[in-house]
Amino acid sequence: MANENINLFDAEQQPQQSYIVGTVAATFFESPDSFYKVLLVKVSATNLNWHGDEIVVTGNFAEVAEEMPYRFFGKLVDHPKYGQQFQADNYQNEAPTTKEGIIQYLSGDDFPGLGKKTAEKIVALLGLTAIDQINQDPSVLDPLNLKTEVKQTLIDNLSSNNGVEQIIIGLNGYGFGSRLASAIFERYKEKTLQVIQENPYQLVEDINGVSFKRADQIAEQLGIGTQSPQRIQAGLLQTLGELAMSDGNTFTSAEPLLNGTIRLLQESRNESIDPQLIADQLIELGKAKKVVGEGDRIFLKGLYDAEWQAAEHLNRILQASDLTTFDDDVIEKQIRVVERNLGISYDDSQESAILSAIQSHVFLLTGGPGTGKTTIINGIVNLYAKLHELSLDINQYKDKPFPILLAAPTGRAAKRMSETTGLPASTIHRLLGLTGRENNDDVTAKDLEGSLLIVDEMSMVDIYLFRTLLRAIPDSMQVVLVGDKDQLPSVGPGQVFFDLLSSHRIKAMELSTIYRQDDDSSIIPLAHEVKMGRLPADFTQNKADRSFIRCNAYQMPSVIEQIVGKAKERGFSADDFQVLAPMYRGPAGVTRLNTIIQDIMNPLSDTRKKEVEFRREKFRIGDKVLHLVNSPENNVFNGDIGSIVGITFAKAKGNSDKVDKLTVAFDQTEVTYPRNEWDKLTLAYCTSIHKAQGSQFKMVILPMVMQYSRMLQRNLLYTAITRAKSTLILLGEQSAFEQSVKRQSVNRNTALVDRLTVTISEVQASVVEQRDAPKESQPKSQEQPVKKTLAPEAESSAVEDESKLLNDGILTMSLVSSGQIDPMIGMGKVTPKSFTNK
Repeated sequence: MANENINLFDAEQQPQQSYIVGTVAATFFESPDSFYKVLLVKVSATNLNWHGDEIVVTGNFAEVAEEMPYRFFGKLVDHPKYGQQFQADNYQNEAPTTKEGIIQYLSGDDFPGLGKKTAEKIVALLGLTAIDQINQDPSVLDPLNLKTEVKQTLIDNLSSNNGVEQIIIGLNGYGFGSRLASAIFERYKEKTLQVIQENPYQLVEDINGVSFKRADQIAEQLGIGTQSPQRIQAGLLQTLGELAMSDGNTFTSAEPLLNGTIRLLQESRNESIDPQLIADQLIELGKAKKVVGEGDRIFLKGLYDAEWQAAEHLNRILQASDLTTFDDDVIEKQIRVVERNLGISYDDSQESAILSAIQSHVFLLTGGPGTGKTTIINGIVNLYAKLHELSLDINQYKDKPFPILLAAPTGRAAKRMSETTGLPASTIHRLLGLTGRENNDDVTAKDLEGSLLIVDEMSMVDIYLFRTLLRAIPDSMQVVLVGDKDQLPSVGPGQVFFDLLSSHRIKAMELSTIYRQDDDSSIIPLAHEVKMGRLPADFTQNKADRSFIRCNAYQMPSVIEQIVGKAKERGFSADDFQVLAPMYRGPAGVTRLNTIIQDIMNPLSDTRKKEVEFRREKFRIGDKVLHLVNSPENNVFNGDIGSIVGITFAKAKGNSDKVDKLTVAFDQTEVTYPRNEWDKLTLAYCTSIHKAQGSQFKMVILPMVMQYSRMLQRNLLYTAITRAKSTLILLGEQSAFEQSVKRQSVNRNTALVDRLTVTISEVQASVVEQRDAPKESQPKSQEQPVKKTLAPEAESSAVEDESKLLNDGILTMSLVSSGQIDPMIGMGKVTPKSFTNK
């Protein structure tokens, strides 16, 4: 190995970048879904103090040819397990510099049909610059009279290898990691570098994970000015997305959008921006149909379309004419059969809910814990099967789809549906054939086959997923949507279930009688008290299934350590309890508590020594872990909890991939994760309350302190309490719990109710009331605000003007104030008397 004598500083005394020159001896690891590779390189030259013949090089590379020379730029790093490696930031193909090298390359495996003699002829004709000459002008090969197929293979492979390689080199130069580089290349292919150079801000729109500031750094390198239209438009779209989606809204208004965009643009490059330029570009975005203005509401086009399309598809299903009807005496007879088969006697309200679902194209069922939603789902399934003479034995449907579909947003919720009904259930994503990585603006799902669809945990479904689900539902399918409207809304934009109920356009029923309650049970009554906005007088008193322990944020780790330790002594496993925390940071946050609980429930010992570390998180065999993304190819979805059952080290015998792996057992499958996929996992002894939606646990430990102040809201506390099946341990400051119940979550800014009101011209049915429940056992549901809607005579005028608005641009407050637009646009002859509550 030759060690070059290189001056490490250029003329301006700037350090020269470290490099390694060498040939690839082997590829130890190659990621299947990115350009990340681990290579063994035979070193021929370097400016490092490296005296070995070989070195491991990691980084993003296109297809690399063994025995071909490359120059790798980067730095030497100390891997805690594998020792010194060269971490390449970029690389370049070090073209062969001798006749022998070029001949060897051209007669290699990359060029089938091109033998050594032909390669020698090419070099004899074109010399040491043969490869560059062929890339620039393939006609230089004409004098050799090569076979057409051989010549074309040579040209295509040189072009292909060079093209992809240059793109990856370019992406490396912009500082993109392996996953982002792969996503960018998959989106733009051979036009990747062209797209970036023409408008780097396009990445913000098209690629998840590319922020405005990242694109702005590239734009600055390319000489794109601070006042350029493309930069301002990108800032507007980024701010609109954050304002609309970070809080779950589907629209925002002009003032926060303007202020947020100015702040984003000025913080990114520390240069002031003229507000008028932002207003001008907002109108341009409207003309380009990337945003939509409607009164003082401003929408991302994708969210605007999603709400309209959801309303239209829902109306399509509601208006379908082929709903099978049955005589009352037939229904009465069959519901009695269902009662006998299930060993249950339905009260009037339960029977009313079941019958309403059976007799409706679409039916909404809501209620808190213990109010019998599961009982009614079972009743609907069994009565539907009886009336339609269907077998509930899935083994009889091997060659055709099962007619009753059950689905939920999470794997755990789907599993619970399956356990309670005895029928197969799946996540909504799996039902629709989605990966969860689709572009929300244009998702195509497979059409559903069957006759009845029941979806549970609807409060977790956002507007994008709801729109996609409705698209896939045929006119002939009946739909029952079940959920708890008082739980946390979806992580994504919208408040779909809440809005469906608030629209009063779909037959619905709210359950309030508490059925699932032992004499000594206090958890469900506590949840209903919280829903009503108060804590019970005995909140701090210990009960058979509930306790309260006072402590502050800094005492919390010690208190949880004691509680978990005692739970373990009493035989509780990690699967039997769940700690839920509102925030990730701080002494009482998810991250800190996970480490504490891991050391109690799964400590290192003489018999359990295997441990790996990834991004400051340690994983051991037996650890409880959470899957963080949708991976339908492995039947694992965001929020699924599993247990690590295997750790395989790269150097282990039989490990052909030569990379560390974790094997995790979930309820329905076992998945192996190579190291580059460990970012899909995190410890799950403690999780956020959002991540626990759709799941229930024997025991829930719930810390609440004033340090969480900005997160403390009624629906958060209510959702956490309702995750507990048997035992609830409340920790923290009473004032934090009191603030939670007093602070109602602010309704999200959504337009779905308006869309439903306009699209579904007549109320399909009024809310079905419970009739039999004793007054003392029926906590009144919190009254929801009724949205004002246009009177019917004004609706057509509004739609016409709205259509014109879409074509002309967007309506902003500045246009109204300048007198260019009538502020009563779309209102026609509407007066205050024209507004009615519907």
